[in-house]
Amino acid sequence: MMRRGLFTRLAGDDRGVSAVEFAMLAPVLIAFYFGMAEFCQGFMAQKRMGHVSAMVADLVAQEESVATANLDDIFEIGGLIMKPFPTAALEQRVSSVTRTAGVARVDWSRGDGMDARAVNSTITLPTDLIADGESVIVSEATYDYDSPVDYFMPGITQFSHIYYLRPRTVDRTVCSNC
Repeated sequence: MMRRGLFTRLAGDDRGVSAVEFAMLAPVLIAFYFGMAEFCQGFMAQKRMGHVSAMVADLVAQEESVATANLDDIFEIGGLIMKPFPTAALEQRVSSVTRTAGVARVDWSRGDGMDARAVNSTITLPTDLIADGESVIVSEATYDYDSPVDYFMPGITQFSHIYYLRPRTVDRTVCSNC
């Protein structure tokens, strides 16, 4: 019987094929898994920040009158919605805007981490949102998301959202000490 050479024997041996295939695919699959986990965390932070903006507008629009203490409490609730994400990067602002003679002007504004808009300053609203004499609550939120992994989303990604809502029970929500 003729003896086969070492390379000939190894070329015909397929006992380790699965291990080699797994070794080639494992890094790709692991990177895909961590990338999806990182993307999902960023998406969740963005959705929560949008919910904060909508919730702030909704709570203010339900009131006939608010004070700075009420608004600060509402901003605190917004911080609770962001949990488990860090709230230091969350900035919020709520303003009441009225359109007069075709120009939208700020009646009052309050910010948390974000500067309040100047009273009587003009603001650009979406077309046909409100007519002359009507008022709208404008809630803005921004969030600087810093991924804990920094693999696919290195650095800071800023999310922002603006929410518009008309006052529910009155024509214009007033702020007593803004």
